[in-house]
Amino acid sequence: MTDSITPLTEAEVQRLRADFPILRTEVNGHPLAYLDSGATSQRPLAVLDAEREFATTANSAVHRGAHTLAAEATELFEDARATVARFVGADEGEIVWTSNATEAINLVAYALSNASLGRGGAAAERLRLREGDEIVTTEMEHHANLIPWQELAARTGATLRVIPLDDDGALRLDDAEALIGDRTRIVAVTHVSNVLGVVNPVERIVSLAHAHGALVLLDACQSAPHLPLDVKALDVDFAAFSGHKMLGPTGIGVLYGRRELLEAMPPFLTGGSMITTVTTTEAEYLPPPQRFEAGTQRVSQAVALAEAVRYLSAVGMPRIAAHEAEFGRRLVTGLSAIDGVRVLGAGIDLPRVGLASFDVEGIHSHDVGQYLDDLGIAVRVGHHCAQPLHRRLGITSSTRASTYLYTTEAEVDAVIDGVAGAIEFFRRGA
Repeated sequence: MTDSITPLTEAEVQRLRADFPILRTEVNGHPLAYLDSGATSQRPLAVLDAEREFATTANSAVHRGAHTLAAEATELFEDARATVARFVGADEGEIVWTSNATEAINLVAYALSNASLGRGGAAAERLRLREGDEIVTTEMEHHANLIPWQELAARTGATLRVIPLDDDGALRLDDAEALIGDRTRIVAVTHVSNVLGVVNPVERIVSLAHAHGALVLLDACQSAPHLPLDVKALDVDFAAFSGHKMLGPTGIGVLYGRRELLEAMPPFLTGGSMITTVTTTEAEYLPPPQRFEAGTQRVSQAVALAEAVRYLSAVGMPRIAAHEAEFGRRLVTGLSAIDGVRVLGAGIDLPRVGLASFDVEGIHSHDVGQYLDDLGIAVRVGHHCAQPLHRRLGITSSTRASTYLYTTEAEVDAVIDGVAGAIEFFRRGA
C-alpha cells in the first residue's frame, strides 16, 4: 500500500517538529520522546492558533443568532464540516459532529435502538432490530466499538456474535464468512487495531456484510490520522473517528453516515437546535446532520480540527502512512529481536501503522512503562481498552509504542534500547 510512496525524510520530520512546542519539553531530565500518539496526538501551532483565533475574534453561538458574529461563527463551523468531509471522501451533509468517536458509535447504536422501538416511521424500517437478528463485531475491538453493541443487543433481543482471532491476532476470515449471514443487521469493525497496529481487510468484510444486506460501521480512530481514508471507496455505511488522535483538540469527534441512512435515523440526543417545530406534546426534527447535533456545539474544536486536517493534507497522508509503516516495521523487528519480548501480532503479514504492543516476560507492563518514563519516553501501558483481545492472546496487559508524523528514527530506537535496558534492570534486581 505504501511501498511506492517516499516516506518523510529526517530533515522533513525535524521541520515538522518545530511546529509542535510540546516536543521541546524535557521529562525527568531527558528530551521528551513521545510515543503515545495512538492515545492522544500532539498539536501543532497552527491548530492551537486556530482555536485561539476563533475564541478571540468570532466566538458566538452557531445556527442561532442573526448578528454578524453569529453568522461568521456559523460560516466557520460549517466550513470546518466541509473540510473534514473532503478529507475522508464524504459529502458535507454526511458529517455529524460529536464529542468523540465513542459518542459517534453510541449515536448509531442508540438511533438503531430508537428505530427498533418504532421511532422514525416507515423510513427507519431497515434500521430496526428484533429478537433473532444479529450484530457482528470482532474480538480485537476497542471497548467503544463493543459495549454499545452489547447494550443494543440487550435492548432489542438481538444476538451479538464475535469474529474470533487466530493465535497471531489476525481476524479469522473463514469464521467471518460463517458468522455474517441473512440475520446480520450490522457489522462493527475496527479499521486498524489500537493494540496490534495492523490494517484489517475492511473491503472483504464490507463485501460480506453487504451481500447479506447488513450495514457496516467502521471504527476509524487509528486509521483517519495515519492513512488515506476514503469512506466512499471503502463502501462503509458509518465511520467514526476522534480529533484528538489526529493533531486536533479533545472534545470533538466525527460520525460519517450515508445520507440516506442519516435521513432515516431517529435522533439520539434531543433538545435545542435539532428541531423545526415543538409543541408541549411532540416535536419535528431537522434533517441531518443537524438532527444529531442537539444543544450548544463544540465550535472552536471543530474549527481547530479542520485546521488539523489542512495540516495533515499539506504534509500528505500517503507520505505519513509510508513514514509510519516504516517505523512500525522497525519497532516490530527491533522489539522481536530482544529475548523475552513478545510483540503482539508480529507474525501477521499485513499492512500496519507505526504502532507496536508487546509483552515482556516476567515484567509487568506498568514497570516497563515506568522505566521508559524515567528515560523521558512516553508509551501507553495497560489493556488499551481491549480486554477481550488481551485475554485471547493470553495476557492481561501490554506496553504500546505508537508513532506519528513527528516521530524520529532516534526515538523509535530509544524505545527498543529502553526495553532492553528495562529487562536488564529488572532481571538484575531479581
